[in-house]
Amino acid sequence: MAGGCQCGAVRYVVTAPALEIYICHCAECRKQSASAFGLSVIVRSADVRLLQGELKHWSRLADSGRTIDCFFCPDCGSRLWHGDKEKAETLSIKGGSLDEPPDVTLAVHIWTDSKLPGVVIPDHATCFRREPD
Repeated sequence: MAGGCQCGAVRYVVTAPALEIYICHCAECRKQSASAFGLSVIVRSADVRLLQGELKHWSRLADSGRTIDCFFCPDCGSRLWHGDKEKAETLSIKGGSLDEPPDVTLAVHIWTDSKLPGVVIPDHATCFRREPD
């Protein structure tokens, strides 16, 4: 997998398959993605390589009580991933930053208690009302 920001200043590559794909219906992910949900591709930090550019970051407290480190392009502001590559075992790559969108057929839907009316979750999908156990 490869991806980058909207302006092209930052590029990265992921050298191994995703561990999991989450579709998150929480209010923060909806705000960050400016959509009905956020799409996160979970990968091992060791498998992510920054090819070009530098990232800025900021941190926020999540509804789960955890602190989330958010990394983005300093030029265009595109969010690229959550998680500190130097400290965390996994990163949550923002799905919209990938060059090729991931197949979400088997994606896990989380924070479904916050799902917007009208959003349809497939009957076969694994779902969690909040965070996965």
